[in-house]
Amino acid sequence: MRHPTFSASPAALLAAAAFVLLAAGCGYDATPVPQPVASATPSAAPATTPPACDDALESYAPTGALPSPGSLPAGSTMAEIRDRGRLVAGVSADTFLLGSRNPFTGKIEGFDIDMVKQVAEAIFGDEDAYQLRVITSADRLPVLQADEVDIVVRNMTINCARWLDIAFSAEYYRSGQKLLVRRDSGITGIDDLDGVAVCAPAASTSYDNLRRVAPDAIAVTATTHTGCLLKFQQGEVDAITGDDTVLAGLAAQDPYAEVLADDAFTDEPYGIGVNAEHVDLVRFINGVLEQMRADGSWERSYDTWLAPTLGRSPGQPRPEYGRTP
Repeated sequence: MRHPTFSASPAALLAAAAFVLLAAGCGYDATPVPQPVASATPSAAPATTPPACDDALESYAPTGALPSPGSLPAGSTMAEIRDRGRLVAGVSADTFLLGSRNPFTGKIEGFDIDMVKQVAEAIFGDEDAYQLRVITSADRLPVLQADEVDIVVRNMTINCARWLDIAFSAEYYRSGQKLLVRRDSGITGIDDLDGVAVCAPAASTSYDNLRRVAPDAIAVTATTHTGCLLKFQQGEVDAITGDDTVLAGLAAQDPYAEVLADDAFTDEPYGIGVNAEHVDLVRFINGVLEQMRADGSWERSYDTWLAPTLGRSPGQPRPEYGRTP
């Protein structure tokens, strides 16, 4: 796997990002980077309760050995993607470490983008045979249901509610929800959030979890976590909540912010989203994830993007299979 390399500091990256944020480049389409919501009006939507299911992490087992690009089953979703000439993936362009635009190259890169590259490599024999569509958290299910993208790799939590609308690969990363606050805020954990304005992206599990575990907090939404960071830096909110991977990237962009070291108050298992009708593609992707475990590419990707901030690798999650169409 090839990774872009650069030695600039996060501050330098942010300074350079201003004029290239909307630059077009190879490998992704002209979909604009989502802009933060201007209004800080707290949302009054109630927290939702996912429907019961036996095991949200259970996915479709691979069927035999992973086929080579030249021997994809005729009529399969993978063959259709190969014949089109590119894999189309919905991703973030502003989630530092997972999927964000490199201001020097204009390319979107990160841990999630490495997952896209691995699927493209398995279908085409070329890890660069992909097109990225920049989407928000709220876009993730609709673009899959409308078949506008083949996969979504955008730090998306696997849960029972989402299985009603789309399908998921096996878990490819286990994150957890935490809080980002100002260093002198006096906020030490969830119990200190009564009356505190806390931002989370709209239509995200982070928002739902915030409403559940801190019902007396003032829940504020933005289009993306970067939108939350803007509100945070402008003093419109006092905290941001989200997955530790995402918050680590935000903290790297603000020297006055810190991620609270308390244990995560949720488990956030990430899966690759696929249209529910494309079960063959889910099985294929699970074969790709198995191959990544065997050849060490998952660990190499973790070491490149996440280890410098999050420390020693927790290891690639073990898959759970048994789901039937």
